Amino acid sequence: MIMKIQQFTKNIFLLLIIIQSSFNSAAAQEELIELDSIAAIVNEGLVLKSQLDFQIQTITRRASVEGFQLPARDIMEEQILEQLIVEEIQLQRAGQIGIQISDQMLNGAITMIAEENNIQFENLPAMLAADGIDYGRYRRDLRNQLILEQLRQIDVIGRINVSQRELNQCFESLDSNVINNSDYNLSHILISVPESATADEFRKAQVIADQVITELDNGAEFGEMAITYSDSQTGIERGFLGWRKGDQLPTLFSNIVGTIKKGEYSKPIQAVSGFHIIRINDMRSTEERSEIEQMEVRHILIIPNQIIDNATARQRLNEAREQIINGKEFGEIAKLLSEDPGSVNEGGSMGWVNPGTFVTEFENIANNIDIGTISQPFQSRFGWHILEVTGRRTHDNTEELRESNCRAQITNSRLANESELWIRRIRDQAFVEKRL
Repeated sequence: MIMKIQQFTKNIFLLLIIIQSSFNSAAAQEELIELDSIAAIVNEGLVLKSQLDFQIQTITRRASVEGFQLPARDIMEEQILEQLIVEEIQLQRAGQIGIQISDQMLNGAITMIAEENNIQFENLPAMLAADGIDYGRYRRDLRNQLILEQLRQIDVIGRINVSQRELNQCFESLDSNVINNSDYNLSHILISVPESATADEFRKAQVIADQVITELDNGAEFGEMAITYSDSQTGIERGFLGWRKGDQLPTLFSNIVGTIKKGEYSKPIQAVSGFHIIRINDMRSTEERSEIEQMEVRHILIIPNQIIDNATARQRLNEAREQIINGKEFGEIAKLLSEDPGSVNEGGSMGWVNPGTFVTEFENIANNIDIGTISQPFQSRFGWHILEVTGRRTHDNTEELRESNCRAQITNSRLANESELWIRRIRDQAFVEKRL
């Protein structure tokens, strides 16, 4: 993500003009002329002309490669400038509420991108350069995108309240689609009529179908009735149709299976081909119960920096591990030492977590350590850790998953509109002066 341009104010630009007038050498004046020009002033920040030019060049190159038509230059320039202004407003908002992306987090994101594209992290700069992409700009752009994602999570997604009424409506919708969410084991009897059958032929078929129902009501076995009366090719198979997905049933059948229960059969259903009788032998929900293996984990994180190198971070965790093994309480040491803002106040506890919650390096250690054992220090893309698994369990998260899916469905249905309103609001509240 592009680092936010220094927060120059109008006074700073006046100072630059004064400084420029004080230079006597032609070289100094030429250097100042090359200083970036301003495309827009946004509150107390800037959108520079170089940013605008870069975006226009990028879109122009993409249009050339993909073969799509671009609008006129002035229209495109106005659209892109507006996007950059809105982005600058958002970045300022993120700075005000303290959103930051550390180098460790940025490197972790880049590592994931590299892994998804089967590229080694250290080879990525050369790969980008081969495509004409500056690695420094790539890092700045990605940092900005990560910041904006966090801001959107806080200011938009985090403020979309899903009411219990909305959840109940979602649950009712799921429940009402029981046919689509079920598989059916069916048997079938067909009393057929000729093509272009007359009314009299339909009446004769109706009599036979009613006779079958009477015998079934009196205890006759459905399979025997199918062998005796059914004109369907499945008659010889005792009318057995096997398992069919509810959402793939013919309309004739789907309109009926929701009205009868397992072990029951329908009244004769008239269709162009004759009269059908359907029996539900068995049924099962396709919303299978979901059981997952969870683990309860706590950890201590140290992030290397200019002062603490990898060796020092590892040594500190070794010392902490020895203290814990010798009787010191894990949580107390975590509160003093850990740099993980999400767990430090909980004594390093990350609670019960689902598979796939952690990055690969962390999850591999957690999956292969005994309960109550303190791991050796190990490194992930976020820094150096020691961890302890305090419990494991098989957890039925069917209802949790059902609620989570409904919450996500409701949130996503409102997200686009809420995002647009939020952007319009912060744009209207900002001071913007375009200089083009």
